[in-house]
Amino acid sequence: MALDGIVLRQITKELQAYLPAKINKIQQLSDTEIILQLHSTKGSIKLLISTHSVYNRIHITQMPYTTLDTPGNFVMVLRKQMDGAWIQSLTQLGLDRILHMEVSARDELGDIHLKHIYIELMGKYANMVLVGEDNRIMDACKRIPPFENNKRTIHPGAIYTLPAAHLHKQDPFHSPQIDPSLSLSKQLHGFSPLLSDEVYYRMDQGQSFASILDEIESSKQLYISDLPNTQAFHILPLTHLQAKWHAYTIMEGLDLLFHEKEEQVRIKQQSGDVAKIVRQEYQRSSAKLPKLKSALTQAMDCETYRICGDLLFAYMNSIQRQSSVTLPTFEDGKEITIAIDMRYDIKQNANRYYQKYHKAKRAQHFLQEQIRLCEKEIHYFEALKLQLEQANVQDAMEIREELIRLHYMKPGRVSMKRKKKNQPPHYECFVFDEGNIYVGKNNVQNDYVTWKLAHKQDIWLHVKDMHGAHVVIACEHPSEALLRDGAMLAAWYSEARDSSSVAVNYCHIRQLKKIPAHHGSFVSLSNYKTIYMDPDSEHIHDLLEHHLRK
Repeated sequence: MALDGIVLRQITKELQAYLPAKINKIQQLSDTEIILQLHSTKGSIKLLISTHSVYNRIHITQMPYTTLDTPGNFVMVLRKQMDGAWIQSLTQLGLDRILHMEVSARDELGDIHLKHIYIELMGKYANMVLVGEDNRIMDACKRIPPFENNKRTIHPGAIYTLPAAHLHKQDPFHSPQIDPSLSLSKQLHGFSPLLSDEVYYRMDQGQSFASILDEIESSKQLYISDLPNTQAFHILPLTHLQAKWHAYTIMEGLDLLFHEKEEQVRIKQQSGDVAKIVRQEYQRSSAKLPKLKSALTQAMDCETYRICGDLLFAYMNSIQRQSSVTLPTFEDGKEITIAIDMRYDIKQNANRYYQKYHKAKRAQHFLQEQIRLCEKEIHYFEALKLQLEQANVQDAMEIREELIRLHYMKPGRVSMKRKKKNQPPHYECFVFDEGNIYVGKNNVQNDYVTWKLAHKQDIWLHVKDMHGAHVVIACEHPSEALLRDGAMLAAWYSEARDSSSVAVNYCHIRQLKKIPAHHGSFVSLSNYKTIYMDPDSEHIHDLLEHHLRK
């Protein structure tokens, strides 16, 4: 679900506390996401603005992001016009989902000019528009030419006009007259259907409308409710949903809510269509395997061809010229019907059966090898599919580089930032007093934490008989608490994340052996123990919050 005007009102109030603020850097995360690095008297912050059709929002973020090497045209215009500029004010237009940002910037001659940025967070119409002093559009994140919308053109040079306002709606904070038969979203500015349902539910429970508004006015938290296959959020606990909810500060909550949801968009835009290649290769190998097995079954029946050849040679002089002949076998006397190709004589037909026999005999070894390789491919791409589901942009970029190295992908136009020589991959590091826990979330990271970062006496963990992350505890004799934390991470970053009583194998690094000639990071264990864990999202969140090295 998207932000409504009430949530945006509280976000705006928090952002206003940081103004005025200087724009130090403008970066692009994806086609619809921009980060402004700001400096104010309260310190430095990163302001994320998204104009995605579903995940449009604005908030302060603490998350690490991988930015585009080559920003788009709109970001280049922003950099030119906003270099070293100051954000003087940020206001919400009524309770609409539109923010007006006034920015003072110097031109090439050093003169100060006031420019405007309008941030429209209206679902599929979400946009970010840069407007000059003359109210003419300088550029926009999403351009809308006249032939697409002749009522409201968003294009450089056009006069900027605000979206049509809902004049019939009332301001909820100024004693509105409520019709209980209608949804509040149709009567009041800034109200979404979700908030309307919550307010009516609370009023049915005896709470007054005025006290609900007071709670909204004073709220500084975001409440996220967990629903089947989705999440709902607002600045009030959504009690009418009868679901478990978690409370966060508004900025932290928006970070947690949207970061993973929009990660797949960033992965596709920044690392190329890795997921599509992985899916295609997996489907190709999966379709190929039954065909190979069917061909092997036929090849294993090659003795029938030899028997046919022997019988045709033995009874050559007594066989009449016909399309088939039925003869008794030498071994058990059972009759077998042999097809005859009328284009050839009996001797030539016999030789053709011998050729089929030798061809099938040779094919057995080849097909067995192809089946083995095909099963390895399926196993490899199953692991990549899981890694992509749990990947961030940096993880996906490393997967892309791996696929390019193995010639499954061409380099294409999407470029990864050049790493310094010998720079390690981006693995997760959780810091504890006893020792660190390292987590590899793709094959490159798994190889690094297992074979380069870890020592022989360290503890290695992996979910049993499933695809998952390599986890290393940098401690020879970890306490039970540290061991369980490592096992929890191994279970969480695996395909058993949604299961219970997940078996996690663990052993010392010296008891591992890398499986040669195999794509991916597959190992064998000579001696190990097993611990059973129930993946717990709250425990994982606590580890990420308090122990993950930023």
